[in-house]
Amino acid sequence: MAKDMRSYIEQLEKAGELSRVKDEVNVEADIGRRLFASRESALLFQNVKGYPGWSVLGQAPANMRHIAIAFGTEPNRVVREFANRIDKGLVPCKMLPRGPIKDRVLLGDDARLHALPSHVIAEKDPGRYIAGGLCIVKDPETGLRNMAFHRLQVREDGRMGIFMVEGRHTWHIYRKYEIMNKPMPMAVMIGHHPMYYFAAAYTGSLGLDELEVAGALLGEPVELNACETIDVEVPAHAEIVIECEVMPNLREQEGPFSEFTGYYGGHHDKPVVVPKAITMRKDAIYKAVQSAALTESIFYNGLPMAVALFRDLRNVAGYVDLKDVSCNWGSTFNVVVQMTPRFYGEARQVLLAAVSSLYSHQKIAVAVDEDVDIYDPQDVAWAIATRVNPEIDVTVIPGVRGHILDNSLPELTREGITTPHRLGSRMIIDATKPPTCDREARMRFDRVRPPAAI
Repeated sequence: MAKDMRSYIEQLEKAGELSRVKDEVNVEADIGRRLFASRESALLFQNVKGYPGWSVLGQAPANMRHIAIAFGTEPNRVVREFANRIDKGLVPCKMLPRGPIKDRVLLGDDARLHALPSHVIAEKDPGRYIAGGLCIVKDPETGLRNMAFHRLQVREDGRMGIFMVEGRHTWHIYRKYEIMNKPMPMAVMIGHHPMYYFAAAYTGSLGLDELEVAGALLGEPVELNACETIDVEVPAHAEIVIECEVMPNLREQEGPFSEFTGYYGGHHDKPVVVPKAITMRKDAIYKAVQSAALTESIFYNGLPMAVALFRDLRNVAGYVDLKDVSCNWGSTFNVVVQMTPRFYGEARQVLLAAVSSLYSHQKIAVAVDEDVDIYDPQDVAWAIATRVNPEIDVTVIPGVRGHILDNSLPELTREGITTPHRLGSRMIIDATKPPTCDREARMRFDRVRPPAAI
C-alpha cells in the first residue's frame, strides 16, 4: 500500500504525537492561531466552521520527533538517513489508470477555491493562503517535471496569486511559456506524505524530477495519474489537486505574506493563476502549513538544506568526520555543524564551505563537537559560551550576497541595478573542542556528566 498522508497520521497517532481538535474552529483566525502555538503536537481539526465534513491537518511535522517517525529512525539520524536514501539513487515514477485522487472530480465553475478550507495564516496577510500546496509543472521544451513550494494567495474572484522567486526552476519554466505567450499548466497538490514536501524543497539541478526524489525517500515508486484538463501528472494518493493555468504577461498585486523569517514579505505584482478543475479523495483531508519562524514550514526548508550541506561538507578537503547538520536553528539563516575535528583549522574549513553553498540562506555557521545536541539551542549556546575565544574563533566575512528576505541586510535597488538583491556578511563560529591530534588540550573540555547507573 502506498505511503500517504493518512498512513502518516496513523503513525503520529500511534506515537501519541497527534491531537484531534473537536471543538469548532474558523479559517479566519482559529486555525492559524492554534497551529502557530503548537510546537509539540500535530493538530487534526475535525470541526471547521462552514466546512462540514472537512478535516484540516497542520503542524505535521511540528518537530524533529515527527520527522524521525516519517523516516523510521531517531531524530539525530534523520539527516544521515535522508542523505543515504538520495545516495542510493532516484526511483522512477509509475503511472496508474486511476487512483483515489479521482474519487471526486470538479470541473469548470464547480472548481471553487473557496470550497477548500484554506486559512488566514497571520494577522496582516491580505486573506487566505494555500501554503501547503506543491506546484507541479513541466518544461515545454523537454517535458521534464518540476515540483516546488510556492505560496498561493486565494482571491475573492476565485483566482490565485503566485509568488515565484526569479531565477528558480518554476520561474525558469514559466518564462519559457510566457515568451511563447502561452499559459503554463500547473497542478497544485495539497496533502500527502511529508516525503513529498521534503522532496519539493530539495534543491538539485534544473531537470531533476522531485517526484523521483520523493520515491527515493519513500523507498517505493510514486504512483501517478494524468490530470483531467492539463498535461501534467500528479500523485494518485494525494488528498487534493487543483488543476490550473498560470497566465502569461499578466501581473497583479500579491502579498504581503508571513514568511519563514518571522517577518512579513512585501507585496508585489506577481503572476495570476486560474483554476480549471479540482480533484480529491473521498473525505479529503486539507493540509494546512503554517508559515512563520519555528513552525512546520521551517522543517520543510531546513531539513533538505541540511542534507545538501551534509553531502557536500563531508567531502571538504577530502574527508571530514562529520556527524550531523541542522538548519532549523533561527529560520534557516543559521547552520550548526556537528563534527569531530582532527586538525587545527579543519572546523574553519568546514564552516567556510557551509556559508558558501548553493543556498543564500546560511548567514551564521557554528561548528560543535559530537557531545553537543545540535537540535537543542541551549546546548549550542553553552558550547559557544564555553568553547569560543571570540578573537580567534569568530570570523566575519564582509561583502557577501544574502537572502532576499533577510531584512537585516540592506537591499540594493538603486537605479541601474536590474535585479534587486541584498548585500551583507557571513559569520563563522568555531565552538568545537581542540582537535583529536592534541589530546591533552582536548581533554580539558570533557563535559561534566552525572554518575553512571549502578
